[in-house]
Amino acid sequence: MSTMQEVAKKAGVSKATVSRVLTGKGYVSEATKILVYQAIEEIGYRPNLIARNLATSKSGYIGLVVTNTLYRGNYFSELLSQTALQLEASGRQIILVDGKHSAREEHEAVQFLLDLCCDAVIIYPRFLSVDEMDLLIEQYKQPIIVMNRKLRKHQSHCVCCDHKGSSYTATRYLIDRGHHDIAFICGALDSPTAIERLSGYKEALEHAGLLIQDDLIVSGKWTSASGAAAIEKLLATECKFSAVLASNDDMAIGAMKQLNQSGLSVPQDVSIIGFDNIPPSAFLNPALSSVKEPVSEMIHDVVNRLIAMLDGGYFSNDNLYTSELIIRDSVVNGPHFLVK
Repeated sequence: MSTMQEVAKKAGVSKATVSRVLTGKGYVSEATKILVYQAIEEIGYRPNLIARNLATSKSGYIGLVVTNTLYRGNYFSELLSQTALQLEASGRQIILVDGKHSAREEHEAVQFLLDLCCDAVIIYPRFLSVDEMDLLIEQYKQPIIVMNRKLRKHQSHCVCCDHKGSSYTATRYLIDRGHHDIAFICGALDSPTAIERLSGYKEALEHAGLLIQDDLIVSGKWTSASGAAAIEKLLATECKFSAVLASNDDMAIGAMKQLNQSGLSVPQDVSIIGFDNIPPSAFLNPALSSVKEPVSEMIHDVVNRLIAMLDGGYFSNDNLYTSELIIRDSVVNGPHFLVK
């Protein structure tokens, strides 16, 4: 493997001159730059990026930590593609690292990215607590931005969506359409998002003076298969329900298929709403009503905050985003709807 010293010898210049050419720091004549680049090409030199980053204090790399349970599906695709596009527009590159299955492993992923000399880290946490993330931000000099969780001490370092409020709005919409017996399919309950959405559902029922029926709350695993299994469980208990709110569209799609296979029609017999507004939702028959999170807007805010922390600049203190309820063909009036 060739070295910077060999490049210097080939070009007939000092090692310090080669370093100035590669880092762009300090004056080097155009003629000398040409000699250095020719020498680099001829001997096939590749700079040690980590060593260069340690020397320059800036790498242009931004780390992203996401647990692997999010890797499948449209939501992760949008999260990753939008983050990469926003960072590319700012002249930076993204490095993705798996947060795996525990708070310790998420912490290790952050440390790994900082050891690689990333200028900053974005973390989409699943296991780290709010207190642990506040401590991480205090522990490192590099900016750490938390996505999809609300922090207590360092609110400027987080951007999040109001999952509880979004679930409340969707549940309230079903109630206002005359549905009083509403089943709820949870996501995995080790997920803060799932817990927030369940909380919003319960609060909407309470505010409407409706009973929270534990038999109508079924756990899922964010997959279509788990949505179908949830409907099987609900039907086996002979619970009465005229609507289903599923914590994501994948589970809603599985629920729709299982309802159909069980001889029930959507929406004539059972109305249904999902979350995330994945692209296939609009093309189902019937088209699925869904809660759309402002993923692009949130990522734009995350990147703007990072750039402001790294390069100086302004960012808004507003960090809580609201979702949009998109009503399609999967919801009709319930049995308790009154014509005014």
